[in-house]
Amino acid sequence: MANKDIEMEKKKDGYSASDLTVLHNLEPITTRPGMYIGSTDYLGTHHLAWEIIDNAVDEVVAGFGNTIKVTINEDGSLTIEDQGRGIPYDFNKKEGKDGFDIIFCTIHGGGKFTDKIYKTSSGLHGVGAACVNAFAEFLNIRVYKDGKIIEGGYRDGGKKKIAPHEVGTTTRHGSIITFKPMLGILTDITWRYELFQSHLDNTASQLPGVTISLEDKRSGKKETFCYENGIYDFLKKKNEKGVALCPICHGKEGVDGDTIEFVFQYLDKVYDEHLYSFANTVYTPDEGYHVQGFRTGFNKAINDYAKEEGYIRGSQRVEPDDIKEGLTAVISVMIKEQELHFVGQTKGKLGTASIKQPVQNFVYNKVYYYLKENKPIATKIMDKIMTAANARVKARKASEEVRGGSIKANDPKAQLQLSGKLVPPNSKDYSKCELFIVEGDSAGGSAKKCRDKTYQGLLPLRGKPKNISTDAEDAFMKNEELSTLTYTIGTGAGKDFNYKNLRYGKIIIMTDADTDGSHIQNLLLNFFYKKMRPLIEKGHIYVACPPLYRVYKMSGKKVIEEFCWSDQDLETARKKIGSGYTISRYKGLGEMNADQLWETTMDPKHRRLIQIKMNNEDSAGDKIDLFMGKDASRRQEWINENIDFSDKSDFIAIKKENEHA
Repeated sequence: MANKDIEMEKKKDGYSASDLTVLHNLEPITTRPGMYIGSTDYLGTHHLAWEIIDNAVDEVVAGFGNTIKVTINEDGSLTIEDQGRGIPYDFNKKEGKDGFDIIFCTIHGGGKFTDKIYKTSSGLHGVGAACVNAFAEFLNIRVYKDGKIIEGGYRDGGKKKIAPHEVGTTTRHGSIITFKPMLGILTDITWRYELFQSHLDNTASQLPGVTISLEDKRSGKKETFCYENGIYDFLKKKNEKGVALCPICHGKEGVDGDTIEFVFQYLDKVYDEHLYSFANTVYTPDEGYHVQGFRTGFNKAINDYAKEEGYIRGSQRVEPDDIKEGLTAVISVMIKEQELHFVGQTKGKLGTASIKQPVQNFVYNKVYYYLKENKPIATKIMDKIMTAANARVKARKASEEVRGGSIKANDPKAQLQLSGKLVPPNSKDYSKCELFIVEGDSAGGSAKKCRDKTYQGLLPLRGKPKNISTDAEDAFMKNEELSTLTYTIGTGAGKDFNYKNLRYGKIIIMTDADTDGSHIQNLLLNFFYKKMRPLIEKGHIYVACPPLYRVYKMSGKKVIEEFCWSDQDLETARKKIGSGYTISRYKGLGEMNADQLWETTMDPKHRRLIQIKMNNEDSAGDKIDLFMGKDASRRQEWINENIDFSDKSDFIAIKKENEHA
């Protein structure tokens, strides 16, 4: 082909080597932040902190130091200090860079690509510290190493460098990293103390005898985390408010260079499972192969013991949901560096498939022989499990009776039969449809008049839903309000939940702005968390925010009005409208006419919705148990510690409540 023809071909497809882009240094991180830190909101910001903390933890695991200090500074920066070997600062001739540049400016650079420096660690990608630098307004490094104090750092996302230089001598060793996240690509750079609490508490459980301290110089808060006996003491602390059905069972074993450790305990009068999983000290909320191995081994041990002791016969099996009721467990594995694999840079899920079978075998043997050798304990555990199984069978029968025996949960006829007051939307494009769960018939009447009939459906509640925190798995199906809600949404609930059958993109709780309305919100959120958690995790659950006040006055024949959602809004509205106004305090949705309800609470263009998110599953579960569980003394203790009854300001009270949510 002639050169002229080649040029013509290039012009036709418009794609040549000149259109290709090579990203240099830290550019890949800032160009595709989601690949490296998960998100650019406050969760991504905190992931930067976890990366530096993980590096400090790796030094402890390698045998250097027994203290890690984390400090939230007043200027919004964060300081992490360890007693490790100190970050290398000398020059690497092969790479043509000093140690600081290799670690903080080079993707896939560091000491974790061979087993010479770290036998096990929390990361293998070599991008953690580089991510921090890429998103940092400034990053200061102070190293105690080789009898010297070395300082250096970076500015503007690593674009400017302060070269390593000696500032003094020392006999100590370790590293101090101080960095401040940079607003821009990151949309929220405010540190949240409670996230550090949870993360450092989890981390300390993996480092027996190691002390991790946390200080917030903004508020003056300080605390330390230390578990002398590791996950055994960690589980003991988690269950200290409950009534133990059995002692804590602990197992630990080395398998082909890896380490497997787990603990479990059953609690009486508790019906949820709490499972905490870790891999190489990293908390894995999305679980992974180690959890699969744990569940399979644990369930098989229970079933084999149940069959031998006559609890079940023939082909009968104890279902996993029955085994979970009241179980608290921790599974922790330490995997050889070169075999460790997390799914994604945020390390939420363990992807090392080879660990599943060793965990399964070890857990099975330990649990099975624990039951065989401790008959009185085994009897208590099996009685609880079989009680759960019997309750499940009875609840399933009750559920079938509600269905009429012939109508399936995802059948639209079931919704019409069970939701007598359901006002469905006309559209079958379920992703765009919204279900408003409305408190009371009067509010439902107004909402029915003003709703968008194409996409907005209404389900008025006849009364308060049941608090299901102390129920067995399927007992809620006996409650008319919750069974109706379950079939209206279409997914089923509990172990019958099927996300594919979801009939609404948004499920919106719309209740009065009073104590009864708040109580109903809590009861419904408790239900969604316990029985339909994926709806929260995938962002389908919302709370509507009706206004608290209407400020208005007549100007000739025209009504001038402002709606207010807080006392601050009220003051602003008063000044805006001027003299001669009237203030109405809405005690219920039914007090608004249809037009007002649409304009303030239901119109997608103007309404205010709160999307329910679960930023920390461990903390969320604990708060649900605290506020909705049976332990009134624990609730009273929290109230005494967190509520200032001398403060009469509604606005301040609401603000305080949100801070502890």
